[in-house]
Amino acid sequence: MTNTTHDHDDHDHADHDHDHDDHDHDAQPVTDHVHHNSWSANLERMEHADSRDLVVEQAIDAIEHTAADNHVNLVTHGAHGHPSEYLFDHLETTFDDGDLEWEYIEQCGCGGHVVRVYV
Repeated sequence: MTNTTHDHDDHDHADHDHDHDDHDHDAQPVTDHVHHNSWSANLERMEHADSRDLVVEQAIDAIEHTAADNHVNLVTHGAHGHPSEYLFDHLETTFDDGDLEWEYIEQCGCGGHVVRVYV
């Protein structure tokens, strides 16, 4: 896994609906389909500020909904600090096959953080 800093150009947020039984606070799911292109997952909504577990859960969901040979930008809420403090270990544990790579891109002006995950 890499942990570098760069500029990012594709910081668009994805907001879609689908049912998922495990979400905290009746949170809106981050996506409802597999993305066959690179995309950004918005993990900065108010329900994300209230729950670090929700950020982790929906980050994993976003990765699982990204087709091979693409990337997803996980845009995490600033309330939880740098993603290396809580997200990276979960990614290593969940995706222990070694095919996943990620890098820290930057902190947004709003305080959130962007982590690019290559699938």
